Amino acid sequence: MRSALAIAKEAHPKELAVPPRFRIAVSIVVCALSLLLTTACEKQEEKPKPQPPEVLFTEVIQQNVPVVQQWVAQLNGSVNADITPKVQGYLLHQNYQNGFFVRKGQLLFELDPRQYQASLEEVKSQVAVAEANLARVTADVQRDTPLAAQNAIPQKQLDNDLANQKAYQAAVLAAKAAQQNAELNLQWTKIYSPIDGIAGTANSQIGDLVGTTTKMSTVSTVNPIWAYFNVSEGTFLSFAPEITAFISGKRTAARPPIEYIQANDEPYGPRGRIVAINRAVGTQTGTIQIIAEFPNPDAVLRPGGFGSVRIPIAVNEGALLVPQPAVIEVQTDFQVLVLTPEGKAVFRPVKMGARVGPNWIVSEGLQPGDRVVVEGIQKVQQFAAAAPELMKTGGVPVVAKPWAPAATQAAAGSN
Repeated sequence: MRSALAIAKEAHPKELAVPPRFRIAVSIVVCALSLLLTTACEKQEEKPKPQPPEVLFTEVIQQNVPVVQQWVAQLNGSVNADITPKVQGYLLHQNYQNGFFVRKGQLLFELDPRQYQASLEEVKSQVAVAEANLARVTADVQRDTPLAAQNAIPQKQLDNDLANQKAYQAAVLAAKAAQQNAELNLQWTKIYSPIDGIAGTANSQIGDLVGTTTKMSTVSTVNPIWAYFNVSEGTFLSFAPEITAFISGKRTAARPPIEYIQANDEPYGPRGRIVAINRAVGTQTGTIQIIAEFPNPDAVLRPGGFGSVRIPIAVNEGALLVPQPAVIEVQTDFQVLVLTPEGKAVFRPVKMGARVGPNWIVSEGLQPGDRVVVEGIQKVQQFAAAAPELMKTGGVPVVAKPWAPAATQAAAGSN
């Protein structure tokens, strides 16, 4: 920018050629003109006023909402069969793949059968000896019976023959029982699955000596699978009559659906049902164990897994719902941004209830039809911090547009 003196010289070159006695007066005029020009430039460089922020809003929804409670749950097979051999022996073969499905009656393990085969052959010979002795004494009885009737032999001899016959009959029965036991021992060297299910990793390796206390593996029925969870006695009493009626068969209407939430916080698709309630309330915990059953055809859920179950226990009639992003949480206090009829945003304290999917129940502070800001809350907060006097004059002016949930936006974009 050129100086005020230069501008003045260009405008009045002759008048500036003044005698020395007038130079002081000219200097005063030039300084005043420079001050005026500087002030005008500063006014031109002032920043424009900030524009009202743009926000997205939605109306408060009123509808009946199921009251749902959630508990930590652990999964287990509906049947868990520990695979333990009935005889002792060395493990020769494993006939299944760890962690895969097996069928009832499928061969799982084979033990060394040679000692049991030898025992079977031994008792078979004992059976043959007992049967031969029985045949001999039976022949004696048949021969001596008519002779004793004719007094050709003493009666005592016939009595001895009859006693020997009974003794050898008992010996034959004992030998055959020993043979049956030996056959069972030989059969038990082959270990079969007692149920359909998933066979776990084998605990015994080829060549191990296993016995009747060795847990070689476990087979679990996982379709259906059971989820075990504990509820407090007070909560249980709130819905005990209804659940008991379903389990006992006194009520045939649809059971309340139970949702399982997996460890990755993803809901499991198929819904379940309560199938059992434990006998007693725990004296130390004050809780009672409940079992819920879930279809599991693809074995997505596995025994031992942790998750949670959600059960509707009541209905909140006429509940007011807002999207969760619309709620401002500061420590233990909650606020929402409400749009006034004049198009201004004001902060309003509210009390919150339970979360329902992507929404949140407002128990106090809002009315049906109120418009709340869902997106742009931070912009309003920044605007209000820059001009706090606006909050005293009815709120922050905003440019409000309707908000659409992400699912709706995605559907609109795909069309």
